[in-house]
Amino acid sequence: MKILMSAYSCEPGKGSERGVGWNFVREVAKYHEVWVLTRPDESKEAIVAELERNPVPNLHFVYFNLPILGSLWRWGSNGAMQIHYYLWQIQAYFVAQRLHREIGFDVAQHVTFVKYSNPSFLSLLPIPFVWGPVGGGESAPKEFWQDFSRYAKTYEIVRNFVRFLGELDPFVHLTAKRSAMVSATTEDTAHRLYKMGVSHVQILPAIGLTQEEITHLGNYKMLETAPVRFVSIGRLLHWKGFHLGLRAFAQAKLSDAEYWIVGDGPERDRLRNLAQDLGIAHQVKFWGELPREETLAKLGECHVLVHPSLHDSGGLVCMEAMATGRPVICLDLGGPGVLVTPETGFKIPAHNPDQAARDLSKVIVTLAQDSELRLHMGQAGQKLVKDAYNWQIKGEILAEVYQKVVSLKQKNIDPVGSYSNPKSSSNIEKPGF
Repeated sequence: MKILMSAYSCEPGKGSERGVGWNFVREVAKYHEVWVLTRPDESKEAIVAELERNPVPNLHFVYFNLPILGSLWRWGSNGAMQIHYYLWQIQAYFVAQRLHREIGFDVAQHVTFVKYSNPSFLSLLPIPFVWGPVGGGESAPKEFWQDFSRYAKTYEIVRNFVRFLGELDPFVHLTAKRSAMVSATTEDTAHRLYKMGVSHVQILPAIGLTQEEITHLGNYKMLETAPVRFVSIGRLLHWKGFHLGLRAFAQAKLSDAEYWIVGDGPERDRLRNLAQDLGIAHQVKFWGELPREETLAKLGECHVLVHPSLHDSGGLVCMEAMATGRPVICLDLGGPGVLVTPETGFKIPAHNPDQAARDLSKVIVTLAQDSELRLHMGQAGQKLVKDAYNWQIKGEILAEVYQKVVSLKQKNIDPVGSYSNPKSSSNIEKPGF
């Protein structure tokens, strides 16, 4: 089939949104002929170089930018980027409309940004439209705001307000209504989608690992030497919850263990001061921001990942930890709550900071003392990643989705209308289409 994909952010060899865009379009091109709408800024050179090294005959890129304010995203603020993104989506429709007249697509799909509260005008094309996976519907529970700085609280208020405005946007509702298939990265986002009129939502994590990455990460064998090391990896932001990890580690009272933190960000000084106040500064190592390979090497020198994020749509580091055979400790929220299973780690309920830190500390003690449990959970995590979270599997899933929506269209069956409107999470399917 001929597939049109919108990937505002798309670049090989990258993580986050850019990696999601690239890996989705590359995998789909193994099964169908794919045209990708994306920006030339920053990514074009990398895409051209990658395709010269590893040609994908079925993959075609259409680069364009806004005729006016095309460099708005370079202004450095998140607000400027979001305005540019919205206007670019409008421009994408006119580019797609012209391409459709020339090529005649069977299906269109919006891939990046992975954001449910912005519309995709590709849904206006007269062909089946697949929306997502989209995320962003997750929120830090209000009980946890008591630990936030004034700046962090302001951030959460603005984030909630912008999301609220997005949910009022009639074009977002139109995108939801016209989607033949919709997927969400988390149950939080899924609930927000069906409140906007989506009839059927399925959980599909936006992130994944390539087979090469899975093989590489599998080479990090579980350590058998002391001390037992716990590690948190990511930007040092308030909503990453690393302060909860430090509190839990302090409560665990493990004199022969270490806690490593890899990353940098505005919460760095607060976390350092917290480690001092808790009396564990001698056991905590702050490594700062490291290149990806060095970061993975640090993960390989540790035994357990601690990722107490409060509103993470994805949680790629959890997937990477499972691929290395490391158990994961997380809160039962957002993306990590979807990725991690009882066999691969511990998902802690998030009622309030004291309860979360206390329960996190209990499982920290458990994993510190039980090397067999660490090994068993690590092996289960590697199997889960291999079976469910590699990009090849995602490509196979999407190939089936396209066949389904086109088949329903040919039979004059509305893919959305063929499902009843969900009223509870029991109507949300997971983990994939």
